Amino acid sequence: MAEKDVTSSPGTILSVEETLKAILPEGKFGAELPPVEKWNPETVRNIGMEIRADGSWWHEGGEIKRDRLVKLFARILRKDADGQTYLVTPHEKVIVAVEDAPFLAGRMDVLGTPGPDQEIGFVTTVGDVTLAGPDRPIRVETDAETGEPSPYVLVRGRLEAKLARSVFYELVELAVPAPNDSNLLGVWSKGSFFPLGPVA
Repeated sequence: MAEKDVTSSPGTILSVEETLKAILPEGKFGAELPPVEKWNPETVRNIGMEIRADGSWWHEGGEIKRDRLVKLFARILRKDADGQTYLVTPHEKVIVAVEDAPFLAGRMDVLGTPGPDQEIGFVTTVGDVTLAGPDRPIRVETDAETGEPSPYVLVRGRLEAKLARSVFYELVELAVPAPNDSNLLGVWSKGSFFPLGPVA
């Protein structure tokens, strides 16, 4: 296999933006996401892209404030098996440094009656909608030193969204004891139980 061409460019994000325009004519999103899982370009570039813990996108130290551009970029985001996150087009991959999670879930909705059959949905700040369930698990990491929980839900591929603090508080209000452990609290969604933490 040929060695990947990794280049560092201090210049611009215009080439990626132009590619996006080609993928999405007239800037229209459409119902389906671009098939980034099928694209395997050899060229890999590092142009100083990053996603910070608050969900904001940055390029070479400057925040990208064009909401539509951020949403376009989010649609071609992919996390590979090596743990690295990229913007992927048919022609190149652009390295994206992710401080925490690539997405931030800023809203939660609950459908159905409380219990195993209820469905918990999340909406990210870039417009992705994910319904927690067997293929979209909720997980909580707890800081060993501070005890602070960090909750996440899988959005697509290997990409997760971190739940905003207010959303996590809403989720905790739905918590019930685990089926086989009354000392563990969690939530049900689409027939799956997701632990949140021990009973205080």
